Amino acid sequence: MKFYPLKFKPVFHYRIWGGDKLRTDLHKVYDQDSIGESWEISAVPESETVVEHGIYKGKTINDLIKDFKADFLGEDTYQQYGGAFPLLIKFIDAKKPLSIQVHPNNKLARERHDSFGKNEMWYIMPSFEDATITVGFKEQIDKNSYQKHLDNNTITDVLNEFPVKAGDAFYIPTGRVHAIGAGVVLAEIQQSSDVTYRIYDYDRKDVKTGKKRELHTEMALEAIDFELHDTYHTDYSRTKNQANELINSPYFKTNFLKIKGKQQRDLSQMNSFVIYMCVKGAASLIYEKQTYSMSQGECLLLPAGIEAVSFKAKTAQLIEVYL
Repeated sequence: MKFYPLKFKPVFHYRIWGGDKLRTDLHKVYDQDSIGESWEISAVPESETVVEHGIYKGKTINDLIKDFKADFLGEDTYQQYGGAFPLLIKFIDAKKPLSIQVHPNNKLARERHDSFGKNEMWYIMPSFEDATITVGFKEQIDKNSYQKHLDNNTITDVLNEFPVKAGDAFYIPTGRVHAIGAGVVLAEIQQSSDVTYRIYDYDRKDVKTGKKRELHTEMALEAIDFELHDTYHTDYSRTKNQANELINSPYFKTNFLKIKGKQQRDLSQMNSFVIYMCVKGAASLIYEKQTYSMSQGECLLLPAGIEAVSFKAKTAQLIEVYL
């Protein structure tokens, strides 16, 4: 294949909790209200993103994998996932809080939904000053006490709520109860799955249907990990013009890049496609004397055959994603 950095047309999703910041702050173009998610790079059926430019314009990721196999994904990734694209890349705007929820692991998701599980990470972008997220339990509980809190509508009393600011990062493994709070804008990297179990939804109704959304009480109970952890926040370095490790999981790896001036990136040892998400500022990616622009809220996917690129920016912050 002729390799070049690929930009995809995002797919927008209405959400009961969605706002307007994807349009006003990230300059997305759509004409609906309450858009909560912009799926930037997706192979999920009925929400596949298509290439926006160049000789592969109009092709989906699945088209490119079918045509180019390991040359597109990387040999190890192609062998491990059997030609399936393993990630889903999003920007999220939560004007209102999301439901309290949990995601199933690979085994449960495969048995119940013929799907990947849903391990994910959040990178917080500029949000409201009093924005918060919910991650994990703040005291030790078991299935019985959990069920009592659920029955009494007091489940939020035993959950950790954290104030957040731009630059905060969180890894959300399967089984960990969580929710994005009102006023949060974030970049999300996750396994390619659209399986979520709602635990609690504030007894609210969807204005489009006039009905409350379905809860998944029994399925969620079998998916929850009740283990407590000392911290849920991810600490990382922010040294400019180098790759700072952010999340290193079995399902994806991410680095934080703070670019001022020029930065060279050698990708030859990754043996994987690489995705760049621009979370602040604007940057130019240069490959084979061609320049590809990225501004806040935009993404580029580099097929595995691209072994080196360079960046140029007055100031920009990128998340680098690979397997």
